[in-house]
Amino acid sequence: MKTEIKTSDKTLIALKKAQSLLAKIIAMKEEGRYCVDIMQQNLAVIGLLKATNQELLANHLNSCFKKAMESSNVNKQKEMIGEILQLSKMTSK
Repeated sequence: MKTEIKTSDKTLIALKKAQSLLAKIIAMKEEGRYCVDIMQQNLAVIGLLKATNQELLANHLNSCFKKAMESSNVNKQKEMIGEILQLSKMTSK
């Protein structure tokens, strides 16, 4: 029987994996390892963090954002839209 992993658990696992990889990269740099090897590991962390960010955004849109849009609280709706727009600006930098 396969156990389903919750989204929050998946993102936490991914963040811990990124943390572990980052520690490995730091150690590689301190050891004077080959630059390309370090950059490959760095790109792996960047990819993992980007994927995790997408997962977090999807979860937010399907929970908090959706709940705010379904409510009659116009101020909360505007606030949520503003947050998403701000995230969009940060992502495109």
